[in-house]
Amino acid sequence: MATKKRHWLWNLILILTLAVCLLAFVVHYKNWTKIEPDGIKMVSGIYYKEIKFNEVDSVSLVDRIPPMERLNGFSALSKGNGLYREFKDSLTNKEVHVFVDNFEQQKIKIVYQDSSKLFFNYKDSLETLSLVSLLKSKIKTKD
Repeated sequence: MATKKRHWLWNLILILTLAVCLLAFVVHYKNWTKIEPDGIKMVSGIYYKEIKFNEVDSVSLVDRIPPMERLNGFSALSKGNGLYREFKDSLTNKEVHVFVDNFEQQKIKIVYQDSSKLFFNYKDSLETLSLVSLLKSKIKTKD
């Protein structure tokens, strides 16, 4: 019985495809944050936002995010990331960044640059609460 040997190129393409899929899963499976002395950086997949503490107007906890129209991004199960826009009114047409790991828990609402908004949380509610207290302390020290 003769066996047919596969060309090495197909094996390489298969391995590269699996590596790219694994990398995409790793960068999207959670929100990556980095607290720096002058601001906070948030990354989830291709979505990136950097906010300086001196630009932040308010930080609060909300139970639900307001109804919005998704410009791009994704929602799966209890997770959602991307750029959204609040339903249009005559005053604003701003994009809202959403980095939510669990829609069922409280979210951090950050208002910066007068009217821009960002909603954010972690899967772990205690981690979210510790971040909001850290952010509030950083905002108080800037005044």
